[in-house]
Amino acid sequence: METIEIRSGDYLVTTDRAKFDLAAIHDFLSREAYWSRDLPLVTLRRSIDNSLCFGLFEGERQIGFARVISDLATVAYLGDVYVLDSHRGRGLSRMLMDAVFTHPDLQHLRRWILLTSSAEWLYRKYGFTPLPRPEIYMERFDPDVYSQPSQTSQTSQLAQSAQSGQSGDEKTR
Repeated sequence: METIEIRSGDYLVTTDRAKFDLAAIHDFLSREAYWSRDLPLVTLRRSIDNSLCFGLFEGERQIGFARVISDLATVAYLGDVYVLDSHRGRGLSRMLMDAVFTHPDLQHLRRWILLTSSAEWLYRKYGFTPLPRPEIYMERFDPDVYSQPSQTSQTSQLAQSAQSGQSGDEKTR
């Protein structure tokens, strides 16, 4: 994917992952964001590795982020969008969204998906509307997934059970 950088004064939006401050992103998403509270760092790393991400910076400091999951041909999901409270009201969310929606790899998609309970005013400017037919949408949602044992630890437990000659079901009974 093409790396982009857009500058405006002291601000930069980039898709260059080498510039991302993973600790800053994790701090906001795991502590401040209502949609990803307690997000494990390993999960964040994996999500960034498998998405097209946009970092918003003031100088060297990361102050915002957005993540797009897409097949780059038909559909995209926009998520994990934030600008730090201390930097809101300066047009930076618009700068970040402009970078997302003008990215060359995200053009001519049939559908964009977004889940939000805030900032509808921003997303409407980019063509988002409430679902015209919500009855055709379904989801599989696990709000407690970050507080459950990780898939890796479950896999390790199964492997240990197999080595000891017990099935996973026998060990947990």
